[in-house]
Amino acid sequence: MAPSLLGGFTKSLAMTVLSEIGDKTFFAAAILAMRHPRKLVLAGCLTALIVMTALSACLGWAAPNLISRKWTHHVTTLLFFGFGIWSLWEGFKEDGDSEELAEVEAELDAAFKSNKGESKNKSKANEDTKKQQRPFLMQFFSPIFIKAFSITFFGEWGDKSQIATIGLAADENPFGVVLGGIIAQALCTTAAVLGGKSLASQISEKMVELSSGVLFLLFGIMSLLSGPEGEL
Repeated sequence: MAPSLLGGFTKSLAMTVLSEIGDKTFFAAAILAMRHPRKLVLAGCLTALIVMTALSACLGWAAPNLISRKWTHHVTTLLFFGFGIWSLWEGFKEDGDSEELAEVEAELDAAFKSNKGESKNKSKANEDTKKQQRPFLMQFFSPIFIKAFSITFFGEWGDKSQIATIGLAADENPFGVVLGGIIAQALCTTAAVLGGKSLASQISEKMVELSSGVLFLLFGIMSLLSGPEGEL
């Protein structure tokens, strides 16, 4: 029995929301939106997350074509249990303070001050020359868009949510996984950009980790009971 579109959609939607709320890229989007035009930040972050979700789903879809579905199912089940235990462990270790928000803010502050210092040293005579020497992408996209895209894309690369998306797409309908992931990413990123730091600071990283841990374990149990062919 082929994996259902609805199953892939609902699992991807729930997993992505809990993985992205309180994630480093969520905080980065909130802080960037305070310093730059929100539309550009939202466009850059969302584009990066959509590209990452599609790439991850493609990798997951290709996996059963390279090795048997039975093995990809077992690996996915182990990933769910592993991420569930990892998230619960991280949640129990959290002391309630938003350490990741402070860490992301410090990193972006350092980068912002560095760029500001460099811009002050530029003379007006060299500005036209600098514009002509901009990288290829900068000639077509806003530097703010590129910054938001690169911070989000490389922040998500190798993250728990990306690996989980690959595993989910290997075991569920990849179109449902992509659709659910993109909708969840859009909701989370829009909330981060519109809510800014005030919203980000209200999020309990402890509760997010514990909730995602329970969800991953639930997916692991469902995967264990369903078997490689997706039948209970």
